[in-house]
Amino acid sequence: MEPKYIFVTGGVTSSLGKGIICSSLGLLLATRGLRVTIQKLDPYINVDPGTMNPYEHGEVYVTDDGAETDLDLGHYERFLGIPTTQENNVTTGRIYYDVISKERKGEYLGQTVQVIPHITDEIKSRVRSIGDSGKYDIIIVEIGGTVGDIEGLPYIEAMRQLRYDVGRTNTLSIHLTLVPYLKAAGELKTKPTQHSVKTLYELGLQPDVLVCRTEIPLDHGIRQKIARFCNVEVEDVIASLDARSIYQVPLLMKEEALDLRVIDKLDIRAGKPKLTDWNQFVQAVTWPDHRIKIALVGKYVDHQDAYMSIVESFKHGGAVNNCEVDICWVSSDYLNHQNAAHRLEGVSGILVAPGFGGRGIEGKLAAVQYARENRIPFLGICLGMQCAVIEYARNVCGWKGANSTEFDPETAYPIVDLMLDQKQINDKGGTMRLGAYSCRLEKNSLAEKAYGKKEIRERHRHRYELNNRYRDQLKKFGLHTTGLNPDRDLVEIVEAQNHPWYVGVQFHPELKSTVRRPHPLFVSFVKAAFKYAKEHDRVVYLQHKKTVSATESEKK
Repeated sequence: MEPKYIFVTGGVTSSLGKGIICSSLGLLLATRGLRVTIQKLDPYINVDPGTMNPYEHGEVYVTDDGAETDLDLGHYERFLGIPTTQENNVTTGRIYYDVISKERKGEYLGQTVQVIPHITDEIKSRVRSIGDSGKYDIIIVEIGGTVGDIEGLPYIEAMRQLRYDVGRTNTLSIHLTLVPYLKAAGELKTKPTQHSVKTLYELGLQPDVLVCRTEIPLDHGIRQKIARFCNVEVEDVIASLDARSIYQVPLLMKEEALDLRVIDKLDIRAGKPKLTDWNQFVQAVTWPDHRIKIALVGKYVDHQDAYMSIVESFKHGGAVNNCEVDICWVSSDYLNHQNAAHRLEGVSGILVAPGFGGRGIEGKLAAVQYARENRIPFLGICLGMQCAVIEYARNVCGWKGANSTEFDPETAYPIVDLMLDQKQINDKGGTMRLGAYSCRLEKNSLAEKAYGKKEIRERHRHRYELNNRYRDQLKKFGLHTTGLNPDRDLVEIVEAQNHPWYVGVQFHPELKSTVRRPHPLFVSFVKAAFKYAKEHDRVVYLQHKKTVSATESEKK
């Protein structure tokens, strides 16, 4: 069949959860046997989020093909379980960059280059290219920002045109909005939704379905009022209630029949949804039998979106182990050797997070040392792995002042150094070692036992690496390199001997963990932390007073 396009916009306020709604709808349609992908259109002028401060943007999500993208692509992959590519994230910066490049090459044959048609045509071509690939039945297109923002106007106009280009029967417009509850008045207010839809009308786009974010259920009267003023059918007013977990949202959307409304309006033939495994996961992640505490040490802990994929990977790994991971957020800025025992008290695992720059490094080194000396399960990711190597070199090998040349270019022991092919690079955007690369695992290593195979592919985002000059010396002191890139002989994994579970990885395992395929390293790490917690009487045994959850109602 011809591909169908679903445009998802948001109004009233930001942070309503468009990405989760897109992911949930995509999951529901995919479990019905449809081939689905999701594309994010971001209105900022940066070419990609790769150079943006985590406080500005949160996590940078990296795809297999090396694109630095919006964190919503992580949700798309975690829900759908299929990899995204650079085609799945489009920014205003990339659109203008490409249009200006074409103009400089004379491709517009002397035309005056304008927002309409040139910018809008470029946007449409990015959307159509996925549809024209023949790989998908449904393309869900999420438009970032809020309707009415000046930055988003070209995208709304492009979607308006696209509805006519591909035929109205092949497109659907979903608008996510807010229905706030005023406690003082004791009422739900529909006026913000009415104004948001009116703004969308003025831009030429008619919503077919309204997804209304709300704290309390919408009764029939409220739905009828919204439908009447917003020119949709009552059945097309979908309530999106706050959920205990984002993974419950697909089940809530199924109860609201969002997928049925989409199938009906797009005249799609689809099978029945198959959500048994999803129900089982939601049950495990919502009602685990145990809880343990694991420290996440990083310098952005007051902005937790910077570690979004790590947080979700803990949920996936915890569900496999019937265990909730209570993350203890520890700022590396305020951690040191004197207070590490106090700040890390009671944890059963320590993860040292990725990052860039020298701020907070000594705190990360203190966390690594505390984990190593107290035999607490440890996982270091990217910079966390580099910190593990530096700490080991200083405190086990006795190499005073060992460091990364990122922090001390004159160190006598450059344990971590700039990659050779990075030394002549000056531009910052998109120039790191990015994307998926192979890694060969050492037999009987913790990593090989976790993965259950000898060769893996993982995603990277870094400029510095372990200096191969020190590999053999580190091994003599008990720090083994148990994962190597076979093409360039780069160190990907280190493990400390005489420690129950101590692993540092140069790559980002959190970027490949999904609901249906929890990442093996996180599963193994949580398992080791759970074992440590039991041995040290740190497991909290949970007795839930269960209410009827979305999972249980789905089973009924």
